[in-house]
Amino acid sequence: METSTLKIAVIGAGNMGGAIARGLASGSFSFTTDIRVSDISEQHLEALKSFSPPIQTTTSNVEVITNADIIILAVKPWLVEKIADEIRKKINYKKQIIVSIAAGIDFNVLAKQFDENATFFRVVPNTAIDVKQSVSIISSHQAEESQLALISEIFGELGKIFVVPESQLNAYMSLSSCGIAYAFRYIRAAMEGGVEMGIPARTAKEVVMQTLRGAIELMEVTNSHPEIEIDKVTTPGGITIKGLNEMEANGFTNAVIKGLKASHIK
Repeated sequence: METSTLKIAVIGAGNMGGAIARGLASGSFSFTTDIRVSDISEQHLEALKSFSPPIQTTTSNVEVITNADIIILAVKPWLVEKIADEIRKKINYKKQIIVSIAAGIDFNVLAKQFDENATFFRVVPNTAIDVKQSVSIISSHQAEESQLALISEIFGELGKIFVVPESQLNAYMSLSSCGIAYAFRYIRAAMEGGVEMGIPARTAKEVVMQTLRGAIELMEVTNSHPEIEIDKVTTPGGITIKGLNEMEANGFTNAVIKGLKASHIK
């Protein structure tokens, strides 16, 4: 595929599609990007144009995919079939790559909805893609190594990528795409605990965020196991171990594991 100028069509300008388009528009790729976005919402399209005037926008899905190298389906799962009915006969399956962001729509379904000979990618990002800190899980179907490298470069610009077999995609989705909500829930719970102890909510949020940021940085720099870092702050008879034991008594670890497994599509 010629990538001196890569034409990328994004169908859907909602939370995820809009974030992808913004990230692509501000990315530092080894090629020039020509980004087009379609959506039924003029408001969503106008917001993208305000962010980056070079982004081309349209309400026509057929128009947006014309001559595109990559077609990104950034829509809800229940809309994929409707869009497929609209554009399937307009796609050149020998030249155009289809990337689906729709959770739960597997390659077998995509092949039936589009074409058995198409090259597909399924990508599961999370909402941190808006600040280029996403975890994006990538699976491929009938793709060449060069195509996988290209899709990896695109989404690698928007965070960290993990290439996995489709059979593992849903487990990773629970850990990252759903997992970001679980991280936010911890932040909220810690803020509420801080408020109960007399700390203003805004200050509590700043303290919790910096604490998590520091924990992440520490683990990345030392490449250590979480339990090793926990041992460093759990003085025998101290307050930290008392807090940890109280959390475990109330099911902290078990609740996290059960929550992840509950969100795992099988």
